[in-house]
Amino acid sequence: VYLTESGGGLVQFGDSLVLSCVSSGRPFDDLYIMGWFRKAPGKERQFVAATTAIGGSKYYGDSVRGRFTISRDKNKNSLYLQMNSLKPEDSAVYFCAAGNDGGSFAGSESIYDYWGEGTRVTVSS
Repeated sequence: VYLTESGGGLVQFGDSLVLSCVSSGRPFDDLYIMGWFRKAPGKERQFVAATTAIGGSKYYGDSVRGRFTISRDKNKNSLYLQMNSLKPEDSAVYFCAAGNDGGSFAGSESIYDYWGEGTRVTVSS
């Protein structure tokens, strides 16, 4: 499975941005869970959001809940992250991840089997 992110860039405080992640190499619906993580300089990688193929359950990290929305489109083999009301603290490299099976916690990196290379988001104040 290959995951390719796009959509990062430089934006201003309060702006919106949509990140995309295209999956290839395996039927999209075989990927039980797909999610977004981010890593800022000097900080650990942080869970952002995740969604499941079956049932479409969605999970969000506390720092983005209410501002970010995750979605997936199986017809386009794509995962999206709509980011609104961006803040400088949202600046990070954003990674797309996918897992074959579920787990007890969608935010745990251990349940994700595949990772993209990341796309950088910079929010200026």
